[in-house]
Amino acid sequence: MKIKAANTILYCKKWRETIDFYRDGLKLRVLSSTDWFMEFKLNESARLSVADEARTSVKSGEGKGITISLQVENVEALHSELLNSGFEPTAIKEVWGSKATYLHDPEGNRLEFWSGRAKA
Repeated sequence: MKIKAANTILYCKKWRETIDFYRDGLKLRVLSSTDWFMEFKLNESARLSVADEARTSVKSGEGKGITISLQVENVEALHSELLNSGFEPTAIKEVWGSKATYLHDPEGNRLEFWSGRAKA
């Protein structure tokens, strides 16, 4: 199997708040949008989509068991940007030899932003 791209789809009860969080708060680029689904670009081969659970057969996991782990160039700089944008990320901590900070979206999904050596 040769995977060319990856897309994680979050099914949300708080759809509007969640798309506002990713689009307006984190400033992710919108690739496509309908009145119940929005796809964001993370990088050239990774996407994150948010779907309104009221319009699908898949229900929200309400943030249980989900961590979206995103490697960034500089977690300290991102942490400052998040604070300056009104977010409340956790303090930066060491995780598996990397530095990481965490934030939850309105649906309760945990985002991990990390930099440093690659995780095992």
